[in-house]
This record gives sequence, structure tokens and C-alpha cells, in this order.
Amino acid sequence: MVQTSTSTRTVELITADTALTAVKAGLKESQNLGANVSIAVYNSLLTLVAFAHGDGAPPHSVETSKRKAQTAASIRRPTENFADHLAVALPLASDNLLTNLGGGLPIRFGGVHVGAIGVGGGTVEQDIAIAKAALNAIGAEPID
Repeated sequence: MVQTSTSTRTVELITADTALTAVKAGLKESQNLGANVSIAVYNSLLTLVAFAHGDGAPPHSVETSKRKAQTAASIRRPTENFADHLAVALPLASDNLLTNLGGGLPIRFGGVHVGAIGVGGGTVEQDIAIAKAALNAIGAEPID
């Protein structure tokens, strides 16, 4: 919920404790799926709140998980929902801050956007499944 007056506003953000719970749940699900991943959680102000580079996760997964979380936090929707023609244009136009790779999901509680999670290192399907499992573990609204 955002409350505004003429001079100030209040923004709801995911807590560090909840973000860490999401990362831990994601790592557990990645083990169940046999995927080695990195997981990042950003708040709705695009600040990194929690991160883990899972055992055996590829080096590039550090950046892809962060970019997926940043994108989902910024656009407030899943990262795989971009049109195909934006696959190259989106990263180029944003200096590689935004991506259309699946695995980034917004985090909402009671309709309030508080941040996003990004998972990188598995297949796109694994990354999305891991992110969804993390949302479920923290009681966030499911993303279809």
C-alpha cells in the first residue's frame, strides 16, 4: 500500500527475514529438482534484500538471477511475459538491467507489490518452478 500526502509517501517493502525465507525455500526446491541455481530477492525499490549462489550453480547465474528479480520488481509482472521481439531490444535499451528470461516473479501480499524473486541457473521451467515454490513458502500471492 502506498500512502501519499503532498510531501511524503510510504512504500511497503519485503522484509529481510521474509526474503531470506524465500531464498532458503527456493534452494530446497532446487535440490528437489536437481537444479543448481542462484536466487535473488529485491524489494519494490530495486534494492537487493537477500541472495544465495547455490552450491554448484554456474557463475552466470549470479547476474541472471539478479536481473530477473530486478525486472520483475520493476515491471511488477513475470519476466517471461515479454514479446519475443524484445529479446534483444530490452537488455540493450536498459544497459542489461532488464531481461525477458523466465524465472523472475513479482512478490505480492494482499495485492500489495513488495518486491520480486529471480532464479537463474536451471532451465527456464526449473527457474520458474523454484520461484513459485519460494512464493508459496512465504505465503505470497501465487503467480500464474
